[in-house]
Amino acid sequence: MTIVQGPAPRSEVYRDLFRLDGRRALVVGAGNGIGREAALALAAFGATVVCADRDAAAAKATAQAAGGDATARRLDLLDVEAVAAAPSQVGEVEVLVFTPAVNVRKRIADYSIDEFDRVISLNLRGAFALVHAFGPAMAERGKGSIIGFSSIRAVTVEPGQGAYAATKAGLVQLLRTAAAEWGPSGVRANAVAPGVVETPLTAPIKADASWYGAYAAKSALGRWAQPGELAGAVVFLASDAASFVTGSLLVVDGGWTAVDGRYEPPS
Repeated sequence: MTIVQGPAPRSEVYRDLFRLDGRRALVVGAGNGIGREAALALAAFGATVVCADRDAAAAKATAQAAGGDATARRLDLLDVEAVAAAPSQVGEVEVLVFTPAVNVRKRIADYSIDEFDRVISLNLRGAFALVHAFGPAMAERGKGSIIGFSSIRAVTVEPGQGAYAATKAGLVQLLRTAAAEWGPSGVRANAVAPGVVETPLTAPIKADASWYGAYAAKSALGRWAQPGELAGAVVFLASDAASFVTGSLLVVDGGWTAVDGRYEPPS
């Protein structure tokens, strides 16, 4: 007797929305911070992860922590030729995540053109090179999710953030354009905007107790984020749970951009 299986119960369908089994993900910046946690989370949900970083040893450590079929490779986003060659070396990927960024905190009048170029080269040119290298192949295969890390500085600024904020706003528009161009082919592109997160990039702020405390007080939750608190956003955007989410800026800032100033009026 042949048993015909009916459709899976809706509970199973919804339960499996976040699963990434059978998908291959490349995480650039996987050596530390948000990138490392993103790689570990994607692997935990079933993806085969390629951990890439300028620091090959750090990438290897993340791959070992991820376990399974995770692998590591060195990739420097400032090396445009290496980025262009990466698809042929890494192979097909269905999920692309990238986090690397640099910030030179100076007011506009104090900035040098060399410093401006340094920030632009990694934060925006490097991001463009990655999207340019991997996006077309995703479109040809008819599927893919591109996830780039922007910042709340894409929408709100403070003195000394000019070049950094410009790159993070530019990244949002780059990914929205990718969403528009490759959406008909089944590729989604989104940006994540963290608030203040304890990473190597923000270590100088953490070292200043008053600065650190002021930033903590600015968020609705009254604290900084840990890198792992951004991992859920990556899994969501990589998965079928976000199948109709593209061209979006997903803000994960503890309420920073929702709260108007630090002063609390008397009741």
